[in-house]
Amino acid sequence: MSDGLLVPIAIAGLDHQTASQKELEAFRFSDEEDFIRQARSRYKGVLLLQTCNRVEVLVQGDPDDLARFMQSTGRNQFTIHHGLGAIRHLLGLAAGINSMIVGEDQILGQMRQALLSSTAYGANSQIIDICINTAIHFGVTVRQKTKINRGSVSIGSAAVRLAEDLLGTLKKRHILVIGTGEMGRLVTKALQEKDLTAIYVTNRTYERAVELAEEIGGKAITFKDLFPSILLSDVVISCTAAPHPVIRHEELKKAMQGRTWPLDTGPKPLVIIDIAQPRDTEDSIREIPGIHLYTIDDLRSISEENMAARQNEADTIRSLIEEEIGTFIQRINRAAANDTIAALHTWAEAIRIRERDKAINRLGTADQKTIQIVDDLTRVLTGKILADATMAIRVSAEQCDLDTAGMIVDAITKGEKICFQRHD
Repeated sequence: MSDGLLVPIAIAGLDHQTASQKELEAFRFSDEEDFIRQARSRYKGVLLLQTCNRVEVLVQGDPDDLARFMQSTGRNQFTIHHGLGAIRHLLGLAAGINSMIVGEDQILGQMRQALLSSTAYGANSQIIDICINTAIHFGVTVRQKTKINRGSVSIGSAAVRLAEDLLGTLKKRHILVIGTGEMGRLVTKALQEKDLTAIYVTNRTYERAVELAEEIGGKAITFKDLFPSILLSDVVISCTAAPHPVIRHEELKKAMQGRTWPLDTGPKPLVIIDIAQPRDTEDSIREIPGIHLYTIDDLRSISEENMAARQNEADTIRSLIEEEIGTFIQRINRAAANDTIAALHTWAEAIRIRERDKAINRLGTADQKTIQIVDDLTRVLTGKILADATMAIRVSAEQCDLDTAGMIVDAITKGEKICFQRHD
């Protein structure tokens, strides 16, 4: 392969840079396990990464075939990265320079979780494992070498920043946070720094709401009291993992009637910031008087400002990515040599067992200890004899030369000559 990789890898992706939140929501796979198992029947390894701002499908396979596969699932709007482009994309992703909030740390945990899911669904492969773990290790390293993640950087903190910009200040405000997962914790952490009158936390599992509320000094409310609590709030930030909207038009419209005093011309304004994926709100709530709905799409201006502030660090990381690519290729190519090495060791193991059994038979009535010593001796000798050949195969693979690796194996197992090509 001209890109130096012995194994084809490809990524089909859609993110905040190329799609709106509505388009991303339509692109997502609601049943991750079903999709991964379906893809696994086609590829040696598969990983699905789905976050608020991106959907990425990584496969150990051909990019053209991946494009056809994605189209077969009804998805036509996506970008394909392959070979070195896929490596650069993974490293940039883990480093945080491809995130909406540049430098955010959450992507590392999301990549780890995606790898765990791939493994759980039987879709992980050695190549996929190397790709993700190498990228994560790089992401950790660049955060230590640069200031890309300095300050508070997350979708959660950006949502709080947006609320502050809209209201001028959050001082003495009442804020309701819906959802106690990772994003909910990021939101409440950012809110702790503000001089609020109250932070309310709700979740379908009340115990989790109590736990988070106690951590931040807020107040937990039951989910059945969601709309009465909205009635008392200045800002609602919603970030659940629910597969359907939790703030629906008719219920919110009824609740908003309680925000209108008899002599007022309309209800007291309510800011709702929906950073869930899929969305927690029905889009039609925009039509309700007094409602000001904002979604992740509205965080783009904060994202652009964030990117400008971290541009120098991002440029440094792009240079580090280019330095890392060689090591990345070596790791993948070393793994690609495993089938060749396995063939060599299988051949040698068959000989070892045959000669071990001959020796034991010649000993006559050997006790178990003697048999074990003979077995250990033959095993160690075989390993030591093959050590140099194994290393030579791996080195050849690192240099993208599996032909030489194959010739080494054939020379040992079949007695064939090694023919090196001259390069004038």
